[in-house]
Amino acid sequence: MSQEQLSDFVEMTAKEFGIPGVAVGVLAGGQEFFASHGVTSLHNPLPVDDRTLFPLASVTKTFTATALMRLVAEGKVELDAPVRRYVPELMLADADAAAEITVLNLLNHTAGLDWNLIDTENGDGSLAAFVAKMAELPVIAPPGTRASYSQAGYNLAGRVIEKVTGLPFEKAVASLVLEPAGLSNTFFDLDEVMIRRFAVGHNRGEDGTMRLARPWTSFPADSHGNNPGGGIASSVSDLLRWARFHLGSGDGVLPAEMLHRMREQTVELRASTLGDGFGICWFLREVDGVRTIGHGGSGNGQFAELLIVPGHDLAVVSLANAGPDGYPFNQAVVRWALEHYLGVVDRDPEPIPYDQARAREVAGHYEIDAMNLDIATDGSRLTLEVGIKPEIRQASEADMPPDYVPAGIGFLPGDGDEYIVTEGGLKGQRGFFTRDDSGAVVGVDLAGRLFGRVTATS
Repeated sequence: MSQEQLSDFVEMTAKEFGIPGVAVGVLAGGQEFFASHGVTSLHNPLPVDDRTLFPLASVTKTFTATALMRLVAEGKVELDAPVRRYVPELMLADADAAAEITVLNLLNHTAGLDWNLIDTENGDGSLAAFVAKMAELPVIAPPGTRASYSQAGYNLAGRVIEKVTGLPFEKAVASLVLEPAGLSNTFFDLDEVMIRRFAVGHNRGEDGTMRLARPWTSFPADSHGNNPGGGIASSVSDLLRWARFHLGSGDGVLPAEMLHRMREQTVELRASTLGDGFGICWFLREVDGVRTIGHGGSGNGQFAELLIVPGHDLAVVSLANAGPDGYPFNQAVVRWALEHYLGVVDRDPEPIPYDQARAREVAGHYEIDAMNLDIATDGSRLTLEVGIKPEIRQASEADMPPDYVPAGIGFLPGDGDEYIVTEGGLKGQRGFFTRDDSGAVVGVDLAGRLFGRVTATS
């Protein structure tokens, strides 16, 4: 596959989705291919290149997990140990959960913690302050009983790293992982970012125009408490170097068996866009018979995707600076690369025809701590709408991404509890409805997060 073909596809697809700036990298056959298109910012444009910095949002979790695994390899942390061994001050809404949660529960999202704490800084954005307020976070399931994607869980994992190393989280990760892996263009510190070329996020308004996204990452600049789960910035060239590291033997950072252990399934996922299961951090997914590992990230007008195919030494990185269409752009790039470099075809499953009884059974209002999700039916079509809670949006001084407007969803073949989004910025996202022991629908999973049902719609 030629450099020209990759560049042509990236340019065409970026224009199709209306993304101001994108950067793509592919590692195949030992060679690296890069393709960039567009500008860093519509207001202060510079050409995007392979060293342009993008906030990676949740792809940060791969660095946090790898740093923690190095501490495991050095005998300083045990995966099955309770988190309180390292963070004895931990308090949660459920006292039993606080005592039982293990380090592994944090790394594979089985701690039973809700997604995240919102607006917790009150003048102190430190990681210690974040953890001190975790008693306010809902516990949605007993530890180890189910997977539900949690930003807060990874922030707590970052506090484990701080306590064990005695260093600020950011310095610890730099010492444990970034520096020995040769990642010289990957930073937490915005003072480092601002002296380099960086992409600015954009959000498309209801009238179709693009506006600059503030803050630059998903959280205010002084909010270090969310750095373990989503605070790093990097370039497509450094991310391909990171992929090479995870395809290798550990390069003096981790023993090979410990590095490869991160790819092994620790918990199964059902009907999830994230994959078939979680390893240690990694999303594990089989595509057309080929096993992949990866992680995505969505920030404020910024989207990142990293996919690695260990059995074929292939890696794909895609970074885009616009929401909501950065997500489908990145998915299109990954699918194109899999097909053109490996002959692997990734297709969405086909939903079954509209079923009014099923639609009425699931229609209703669902919530997590920060977001509302509404499922509605008009008698011929089922839709899903998700967005930030109005009271959080109104109270925040920062601009926030726009909500996702109602988009069609369809049930998938099987027991009727699995679905796929069929249009809009979340097109292709899969999830399922959760039932209690009586069979009543009590929740819905979207993007790996469990939204609890609050009210039903008759």
